[in-house]
Amino acid sequence: QLVESGGGLVQTGGSLRLSCVASEGTFSDYTLAWFRQTPGKEREFVAARRWGGGYPYYADSVKGRFTISRDNAKNTVYLQMDSLKPSDTAVYYCTYGRPIVSSIRASSSYYSWGQGTQVTVSS
Repeated sequence: QLVESGGGLVQTGGSLRLSCVASEGTFSDYTLAWFRQTPGKEREFVAARRWGGGYPYYADSVKGRFTISRDNAKNTVYLQMDSLKPSDTAVYYCTYGRPIVSSIRASSSYYSWGQGTQVTVSS
């Protein structure tokens, strides 16, 4: 089970740090990712980091502002969000899977999802 936390209400330009912990099993052998969703829209890729670490993947809309990191010892993945914009407002979900590189941005590549945490950025 995945449990996200850290969402909230923040002003434009502010920062938030999301956390996602696996309450069972281990993350260490999986790609970890964050997606987000707004009402009436499909779930959108935000960021991912493969199991071996290395190069992180970001959506163009968040590149340079968001940072994904992972702590395998704590079974936790983080999303540091800086310079937040109203367009970042969404429910953020963490997930895990073993996608090939070409499918790393596809939500269908992942196995399970947390309950989500709401991020609201006011203008």
